[in-house]
Amino acid sequence: MKIPPHHDPTCWGCGENPSGIGLPIPEEEGLRGYNATFSFRKEHQAAPGLVHGGLVGAALDEACGLLATWYRFPSVTARFAIRFLKPVHINTPLEISAELRDDRGRRLEIHGELTDGNELLADAEGSFVHVPMEHFLRTPEGRAAGAAWRERLGS
Repeated sequence: MKIPPHHDPTCWGCGENPSGIGLPIPEEEGLRGYNATFSFRKEHQAAPGLVHGGLVGAALDEACGLLATWYRFPSVTARFAIRFLKPVHINTPLEISAELRDDRGRRLEIHGELTDGNELLADAEGSFVHVPMEHFLRTPEGRAAGAAWRERLGS
């Protein structure tokens, strides 16, 4: 039984979470690159007008993770390193991107960038690992999501 890639609707990065950033999911499976435009808002700031660094990292992890998940479902972050180059402003349209650099069996190496126009604000290197579906069934919420998918798929 094939379960298509998906993310939870409450996901901070790509779900309908009101405090999230609402990145769009990739358009199809197997893509080697991902791009989206979004803006951080006032609830994402640390210093006045500037985005909290942890949320910059979370956004990059989300973009890279979306690419990994739609490339090889399901995948999770194994290692992630961020380089903060310039302050990130709230209420500014930003471009976030991810590129698959290497595919080594279960391990995917992905590079991510956050830019404002042509200005690189932060970048990241991450390793993502393909995991069995059982990885997500360890919590009550994961078991409920699994049951909902089985029901939806008619099995």
